[in-house]
Amino acid sequence: MAAIVVVLAGVQAASVVVVPVLLALFIAIICHPLIEWFHRQGLPRFLALLPVVGVIAIIVLLLTGLVVQSVNEFTQKLPEYRDRSAAQFEWLVAQAESYNISLNWELLQSQLDPSRAINLTVNMLSGVGNFMASFVIVLLIMVFMIGEARIVPAKIRLAIKHPERTMGNVGAILHAINKYLALKTLISLFTGVLIGFSLWLMNIDHYLLWGVVAFLFNYIPNIGSILASVPAIIMALIQYNPWIAGAVALLYLAVNVIMGNIIEPRVMGRGLGLSTLVVFLSLLFWGWMLGPVGMLLSVPLTMVVKIALMESDSTRWLAIALAGDEILRMADNEEGSGAAGLENTHVMAEPAETKRQ
Repeated sequence: MAAIVVVLAGVQAASVVVVPVLLALFIAIICHPLIEWFHRQGLPRFLALLPVVGVIAIIVLLLTGLVVQSVNEFTQKLPEYRDRSAAQFEWLVAQAESYNISLNWELLQSQLDPSRAINLTVNMLSGVGNFMASFVIVLLIMVFMIGEARIVPAKIRLAIKHPERTMGNVGAILHAINKYLALKTLISLFTGVLIGFSLWLMNIDHYLLWGVVAFLFNYIPNIGSILASVPAIIMALIQYNPWIAGAVALLYLAVNVIMGNIIEPRVMGRGLGLSTLVVFLSLLFWGWMLGPVGMLLSVPLTMVVKIALMESDSTRWLAIALAGDEILRMADNEEGSGAAGLENTHVMAEPAETKRQ
């Protein structure tokens, strides 16, 4: 236990280095099948890498430019937004007094200063911009990782006594992460487009930016959509009135229900093999360990931990503790041999595929 605490403390202390490496690793896992496809078409690996890295670089540059431009426009309009927010605040107090609700203006103004919400939005946008600006380092690490990928199996065979099992475990981990991240990216992209288009129809300022924020924050389980809605709701409140802000909130709620509760479960299969409690706790844990990127990658990181725990008899009980609803099906089918059934699945979202086969 002491060794685990020391390792976790070391990872947290080195998060400045660990975060770009992890981010590059997961992007490399997503891109590697596409690079292999280009290679099978006859391109050398280096040339097969160029179009993939080029597309990623162009997307990041476009998103960075969008965020920087939006932050500049937001900063220029800040005095106007402050005046509007103060007017909305006064209107809210007047409405409360019309219903014989007495409010202490000075106390409310000090505790609910509208400029705080505006500053929060500016800080959030600046954080997204800084994150994208540092993405060049991530791309460089990813390029070197993909270049090393073809010799990793040889290294494992030379370094480990029983490489077959290890290679199988690595393959299971890569398959689970690739499937999750690829599907999650498509769902997040559709969510961002839907949010951005809807806000454009509502004539909300910076609708493209809010769509990008919705895309990025959709990777965060449970609370990502809530966090993504905050700046857009604040903008609608400042730009129009509480009724439009409420409509924007309902929009985010509807999109979250449709995408998170209807479409995503059907696309992902029966689930990730992680209980809802574990997903939420992993969000808190990895967020504490690695910051915002840890929150974005909390689910795939926990999937890796679960698969690794599953490979040892002494830690398999921990993997079962992390499991979701599929453990009930295994218990019903095998009458208490859920641990053995869990070992055969390897991948969180695999039961549905196994059954179809």
